[in-house]
Amino acid sequence: MPDVIAKGLDVLFCGINPGLMSAVTGHHFARPGNRFWPALHLSGFTPRLYRPDEQDTLTDLGLGITNVVARATAGAAELTKEEYIQGGEILRAKVEKYRPRWLAVVGIGAYRTAFAAPRAALGRQDRTLGKTGIWVLPNPSGLNAHFTAETLGERFAELKAAVEE
Repeated sequence: MPDVIAKGLDVLFCGINPGLMSAVTGHHFARPGNRFWPALHLSGFTPRLYRPDEQDTLTDLGLGITNVVARATAGAAELTKEEYIQGGEILRAKVEKYRPRWLAVVGIGAYRTAFAAPRAALGRQDRTLGKTGIWVLPNPSGLNAHFTAETLGERFAELKAAVEE
């Protein structure tokens, strides 16, 4: 999966890993039940609901997308702890190179493992990567029944408010 990335973004969103639908289409968060795109819109990050095939226009809005782990799977449960740790190192290098204002990891378990932060909670993290702040958001997968598109939008809006500070 190619990253959607540029230097100096406001937010680099970081998924766990590509799903099979994303791997086939080449578009991040491509599975129809995924709520990433609705949450982006409901939070005010995008002026309208974008489709996965419009991902390359996000950089015009100061947004980008990458993943902790590059390997596509049917589900994140197929990933190993070692893949998360290695992915965290690769992600740190991307942040150092591209220097977004915020890194937003969508998936608390992925963040906890990749960054050796077992007690991390959702929201703004105390640590930074250089000058890049870190924010952890819920996983927008349709399999995550704990959050609706609306409640995800509220969590994304908290990050949007921090971006506007």
